[in-house]
Amino acid sequence: MRHQSATANELARIAELAGLPGEALTRLGEQMERRELAPGETLEAAGRFGVVLAGMARGTTALLRPGDTFDSSVTALTPATVASCERAVYESFLAD
Repeated sequence: MRHQSATANELARIAELAGLPGEALTRLGEQMERRELAPGETLEAAGRFGVVLAGMARGTTALLRPGDTFDSSVTALTPATVASCERAVYESFLAD
C-alpha cells in the first residue's frame, strides 16, 4: 500500500505551522503519515507530532478539531483524518 501524506494546503491551515514557507510545508507533508480513523479508533502517537485534518477526536486532555495538534494518543469521536510524523522531523522544520 502506498504511503499517503498530508498536503501543503492542509498543513497551511494549522496555526502552529502558519509561519513555514510553502516549500517547507510540502516537504513536511511528505514526511507525515496520513490516517483515516473510524469512530472509537485510537492512534498511539507518543513521541510524534500530529494534526487533525478533518473530524473530531479526543486527546488525553482536550477535544480536538481540524487544525488542532497533538503529541499523544488520540481517539476518533467521528470519522477523522489525522497526519503525524516523528517529533524530531517536525522540530527540524522549525529549526530551519
